[in-house]
Amino acid sequence: MTNTDQIPSWKKLSLFAVTWPIFIDSVLRMLLGTVDVFMLSRVSDTATGAVGLANEIIFFCILMFGFVGIGTSVAVSQYIGARREQEASRISALAITINLIFGILVSLALVSFGEPLLQLLNLNPEQIGIASHYLKIIGGFIWVEALSYAISSVIRSTGHTKSVMYVTLGVNIIHMTGNYLLIFGNFGFPQWGVTGAAVSTVISRMLGILVLVVILYRRIPAPIRNKDYVTWNGSYVKQIMSIGLPAAGEHLAWQSQYLMIISFVNMIGVAALNTHVYVMNVSNYFMALAMAIGSGTEIIVGQMVGAGEKDAAYRRLIKSVKISFILTVVIVGIASLFRYQMIGMFTKDPDIIAVGATIFLLSIVLEPGRTFNTVIINSLRAAGDARFPVMMGVLSMWGVSVPLAYALGVHFGFGLLGIWIAFAVDEWLRGLIMLLRWRSRAWEKKALVKPLSVSDVGIESQA
Repeated sequence: MTNTDQIPSWKKLSLFAVTWPIFIDSVLRMLLGTVDVFMLSRVSDTATGAVGLANEIIFFCILMFGFVGIGTSVAVSQYIGARREQEASRISALAITINLIFGILVSLALVSFGEPLLQLLNLNPEQIGIASHYLKIIGGFIWVEALSYAISSVIRSTGHTKSVMYVTLGVNIIHMTGNYLLIFGNFGFPQWGVTGAAVSTVISRMLGILVLVVILYRRIPAPIRNKDYVTWNGSYVKQIMSIGLPAAGEHLAWQSQYLMIISFVNMIGVAALNTHVYVMNVSNYFMALAMAIGSGTEIIVGQMVGAGEKDAAYRRLIKSVKISFILTVVIVGIASLFRYQMIGMFTKDPDIIAVGATIFLLSIVLEPGRTFNTVIINSLRAAGDARFPVMMGVLSMWGVSVPLAYALGVHFGFGLLGIWIAFAVDEWLRGLIMLLRWRSRAWEKKALVKPLSVSDVGIESQA
């Protein structure tokens, strides 16, 4: 055994090296939706609002695919940290199969029930027609994103975050080129508008998944056998679900309360919806850095916990929270100086620009609170403590965010600003609660796997 082999896997990872590719990847993934909104805003605000809302439903589905991806990421990280690479590969294969089946079921549901779902969100008839058509095309192939999510989670868990970033970059280039050709009909291509944006998205994602499969087989620490994809292992499934289901519950709680609040926005008016879509498309980038640091910390903390290094994991998270908090404040503060110009990229309506710019100022308060959630919750899951975040999340989101959004936004007439104030209150409340949970160190007893001794590593690799 070489000296390199004797070095614990988590000691080979630096937060910066793991995080910056995730940050770029997160930004590029967000661009997939933003590019559609930006280019379609040249067609009409009505089309933009409809596609923006359809993308919220698609984003909700992608979050639900994450319940397997998150569970897999935590399990694989802990197995690698525990020096049990063959088991890491086997659980990866099973997770990919599970997410593919789940993705196919979601695709069928979106194609069959997409329009009735849109009708529940108080859209006007014209926007329902546009959004429904877009949703059927994207939704019919959403299984590709489910497969992509699972494979990307496995690759990232090994620490090879750059590989996923490069694939996402390629997907974005293809997507933007496709949009340019198919939305506006340039260079002799058909001018399909919203349909063109949807077709471009599907083609780029399908090409991306082909490359991810090749990378998977090159980066996985131990070979995946074909039978691993169809071999049911109840223990592996239990480990994935023990993290994934609570994560899915939290995502479901967040997205369902968000869709409820969107219905409040629609009560305020079409202009409010369009403003919200534009602001969210920029605000998502504020979250990208915190999300990247949270995901990078999750990988390292997961490997530390798998290796039994609980004190190192505790210190790693506290340091990551401080870094992400400072960077979020700086980035949002600088961006707020250009708030009018950013909204002006999407629309020339002075009322939309004025309201959107005001909300950007509020983001200076909102986003640091969201940082606590993103970074700490990821590490709680990485340590195996997945149930507490979802319980607190449901209580805060449905007990605070939803009623406060209705009261401030609709009842008292503060409009879209009142709704975003409710978002800020919820994020800070949950963020502080998560910080107290981490400091309690209750997560130390919830690891999924135990580390192998050096003498056991050879035996495990032959299993």
